[in-house]
Amino acid sequence: MKKKKAEGRLLVISGPAGSGKGTVIKTLMDGDERFSYSVSATTRAPRPGEIDGVNYYFITRREFEKRISCGRMIEYTEYCGNYYGTPADELKKALRKGKIFILEIEVNGASNIRRQFPDATMIMIVPPDFRSLEARLRGRGTETEESIEKRLETSKKELACLGLFDYIVVNRDGAPEEASEAVRGIISGMDSEKYRVSNNPDFAEKFFGANGQNVIEESDQDIERKSEKQ
Repeated sequence: MKKKKAEGRLLVISGPAGSGKGTVIKTLMDGDERFSYSVSATTRAPRPGEIDGVNYYFITRREFEKRISCGRMIEYTEYCGNYYGTPADELKKALRKGKIFILEIEVNGASNIRRQFPDATMIMIVPPDFRSLEARLRGRGTETEESIEKRLETSKKELACLGLFDYIVVNRDGAPEEASEAVRGIISGMDSEKYRVSNNPDFAEKFFGANGQNVIEESDQDIERKSEKQ
């Protein structure tokens, strides 16, 4: 009898802009053939050094909306005026091969993924604190002041969505290897409980400071108000 091939697994990694999630994923995958990476599609312009089909599939807004209407995107979101999403074919191909499929998504796409794939392992990558996040965004040197301020405000709303995730991993400056090892520990189950969201109730205070919980609550209320208007 032919042995049935093991089914793949979906690993969802997200985090605010500036969290370094892309670097953590690259470090995680380096030399490890268990993983398959989702190349997302986007309508934003490439940044210096980014390659079409490697970092993203860079497509027009018209083409992206066509794919949405044809059901060819697992999830998508509009972030800072641009679409981001995951082509359905990428996931199907990887799961058939028994791979751990890494899906890198924007935070506001997490609820859709949770509904579609309730067994997915969902991890949020974050910087040590809000000050570090701002420093990283400014350090890119590729965005306007208006764009930076918008991303910082968006990050507050994204962190209010932490409850959608199973685990949280802090990516310290210059230490992506440490964060990728934490993700490996979560996958193996041997070192996962300390990263579980429910075991880190004081995260907001650590990230934003003494009024951290108020920041999260205000952002949460803003999300609810916008949801009610839709």
